[in-house]
Amino acid sequence: MEPCPLCQHADSILFSSDSQREYRQCLQCQLVYVPSAQLLSPAQEQQHYQLHNNDLDDPGYRQFLQRLASPLLAALPPGQLQGLDFGCGPGPLLAKMLAEAGHQMQLWDPFFAKNPAALAQSYDFISCSEAIEHFVHPAQEWQCWLGLLKPGGVLAIMTSHYLDAAHFANWHYKRDPTHIRFFHQRTFAFLAQRDQLSLSFPAKDVVLLRKAG
Repeated sequence: MEPCPLCQHADSILFSSDSQREYRQCLQCQLVYVPSAQLLSPAQEQQHYQLHNNDLDDPGYRQFLQRLASPLLAALPPGQLQGLDFGCGPGPLLAKMLAEAGHQMQLWDPFFAKNPAALAQSYDFISCSEAIEHFVHPAQEWQCWLGLLKPGGVLAIMTSHYLDAAHFANWHYKRDPTHIRFFHQRTFAFLAQRDQLSLSFPAKDVVLLRKAG
């Protein structure tokens, strides 16, 4: 049995299943994940993303991203800061909004902004909106983020959280074939305690973590 892709714990249970996939739950961090044998290929994954319509001029999309942008901006000290939008996708509106607020933004996405130079800097904050649920190897991205964040830096994540098995069984969020990692608030609490990060949930499905320093 493969270990948890986030915390590497060996023990998991079959949490749920449907006609397409099964979903295992890590007994340590509570991440629910699709086994690697049932994942899409990278080409299939990219093809699915290209169907998304993330219009930079769409006021509804901007309002949606404001759920993450507002608490993130409120958590930052004054002045122009260095930020990274990780998993920006084909329409990097969140980075545009944060740049409009006065910050210098870099982009990273494995399909749409594969810019190695962006991963060779350090940042005052990192944003990740509706991307962490797609990560095949979330342990690697998590350690990457911790390495990129300056002391006192803020990690801001938006992803839908599952509540319990009954909620998960009928949850629309798991029907997207590219959604393969599902987080509970306890998952982020585990990571925060393990890595000595302060943690808050300022809005629905929004997580802020601050690195010590």
